[in-house]
Amino acid sequence: MNALHLDNQLCFAVHAASRAFDALYRRQLTELGLTYPQYLVMLVLWEREPLSVKELGTALRLDSGTLSPLLKRLEAAGLVDRERDPADERSVLVRLTPEGARLRERAEPLPGRMLESTGMSPGELADLHAALGRLTRSLTEAAR
Repeated sequence: MNALHLDNQLCFAVHAASRAFDALYRRQLTELGLTYPQYLVMLVLWEREPLSVKELGTALRLDSGTLSPLLKRLEAAGLVDRERDPADERSVLVRLTPEGARLRERAEPLPGRMLESTGMSPGELADLHAALGRLTRSLTEAAR
């Protein structure tokens, strides 16, 4: 096995899978008016809100320089509101607008459609998810 052959690189396999997911999501998310990164923000907010920008960044593994433009576009679309935290003026809270909360219902079928597109069984997907979680934790630790 050639260690420097592209097809032997785990990082490339993960990258290629990510790009394939992005392409499929792009098509599906167009009807919701969201980009994939915006969809990830909405997923976190549908799960729990309000959140500070810092908490949102931690959940998504994004820095504020990447997250702020996403939030501005979501706010301009009328899906989120941002306001200073009354308890800590340095912190900005992000919460869903009524329109942002209603969008959740339209997004509900998306995860099932995406999982179906993988062609993998629920067990295979659960195993893959667990393995990717372990991989992410190990790589994050190694990068420290």
